[in-house]
Amino acid sequence: MLAAEAALKALMLTALAGDKAAYRALLEATGSLLRRYYGRRLAGGVADVEDLVQEALIAIHSKRDTFDTSQPLTPWLYAIARYKLLDHLRRRRIRVTIPLEDAGELLADDESAAADARLDLEKLLANLPAGTQEIIRAVKIEGQTTSEVADRKGKSEIAVRVGLHRGLKALGEKLREGTDRADR
Repeated sequence: MLAAEAALKALMLTALAGDKAAYRALLEATGSLLRRYYGRRLAGGVADVEDLVQEALIAIHSKRDTFDTSQPLTPWLYAIARYKLLDHLRRRRIRVTIPLEDAGELLADDESAAADARLDLEKLLANLPAGTQEIIRAVKIEGQTTSEVADRKGKSEIAVRVGLHRGLKALGEKLREGTDRADR
């Protein structure tokens, strides 16, 4: 996933700089990505999938100058794809229903929510001291124990626990601040 993101973003950046071959490669790679995305979500035919791929590629082309180059590319692409899919379903007055046992596979393929969450988490963590960021990543994201982190950092386990607690408390405060601002 990260390698695909990096490759697509590199193509996008090169294409935005004017490289036509990179732009063609970006559209081909994105087209393949979109075919899989729509193919898993539509029970209709190949024609509907191809129509949506073309609509999304046109939207990507016309909105490419709005892409924030400091952000990951795939959430931006998936957002456009999702809006095009919703427009298609509304136009056709289609309600998609799937068996419950297939829902996990369908939802697992949409990586945009996970990418958005990672991006939000990275923004929050960036407000913390580097050592605290490292402790939170190691324990809460990578699943290491506090004793493993303590051994690696040359600290006591208590110091790691205190750093983790204080870091999580600071993250909670940042989240509450953001919520308070959004409510105004």
